[in-house]
Amino acid sequence: MDLNEYQYKAMRTAAGLDSDQLLLNAALGLCGESGEVADQLKKHIFQGHELQKDKIIKEFGDVLWYVAAGAEALGISMEDIAKGNISKLEKRYPNGFDSKRSINRGDES
Repeated sequence: MDLNEYQYKAMRTAAGLDSDQLLLNAALGLCGESGEVADQLKKHIFQGHELQKDKIIKEFGDVLWYVAAGAEALGISMEDIAKGNISKLEKRYPNGFDSKRSINRGDES
């Protein structure tokens, strides 16, 4: 499955929301689901729990759903978002990650 197919299939479960509602739902949902990923890591690192990879993977799936919802609300495909992100990273780190370039980026985009 590619990102655009995922976006199309995921949006079957976003029925009834206009673009503004969908965008707000996406933003709030990303905060919540990202927090659930962080909570799993907190429990593992600081509270002695086993790392629950299956739970983290499911939370990442939920994060992906909210990215799809945000993309849909903005009228853009997830593929276009992914391509734009890779283009930005290639410009920022043309030879792969470099901590000096990270510290002295010069751009904030």
